[in-house]
Amino acid sequence: MFKPIAWLLSLAPLAYLVYTLYQDAGANPIETITNFTGIWTLRFIVVTLAVSPLRWITGINQLVNYRRLVGLFAFFYGVLHFMTFFYFDHQFDIAGMFADVRLRPYITAGFVAFVLMIPLAITSMAGWIRRMGGRNWNLLHRLVYITALAAVLFRTTSAVSVWRSIRPATTPPSWRVITCSWKSAPTTALGSTMFSSK
Repeated sequence: MFKPIAWLLSLAPLAYLVYTLYQDAGANPIETITNFTGIWTLRFIVVTLAVSPLRWITGINQLVNYRRLVGLFAFFYGVLHFMTFFYFDHQFDIAGMFADVRLRPYITAGFVAFVLMIPLAITSMAGWIRRMGGRNWNLLHRLVYITALAAVLFRTTSAVSVWRSIRPATTPPSWRVITCSWKSAPTTALGSTMFSSK
């Protein structure tokens, strides 16, 4: 019933970014896009992981119906973030990109988070649960915790000046949500898997 609203809310950050760039691209629009998409990737990851604790606390089981959608939007914004970095920073130069990943720890953390999201997004549909078996699928989707930790590490160690201006309170709740989500995972049939709607 509320899926269209969830779609609109999830696309709102992108609409805001496009509107902002249209109104005033600023001195460095690429940096703006990179920072914006990176921040919203992390926010969607945190919101996705918050579903299980909120479901457990409030008893509103319908919340789980939106977890896959929000998780896929986390991947969507992650793709935008990565492609901005890959194209504008490296002009699709794979060797240069991997050199950057190897030499800059915060980019290493961000790259790990993005790569781990790929199998989670690919196997997000219910058909993959049948193909892999519930146990194997669930084990694979526990990668979300490593993804979240890598994303938070990327956020906290990033040298981008715009990220430093974000409220210091942003990161600690992220860690708390990850921890709380992990603790509440055994209470659900498939755990707090990021792309699960079960």
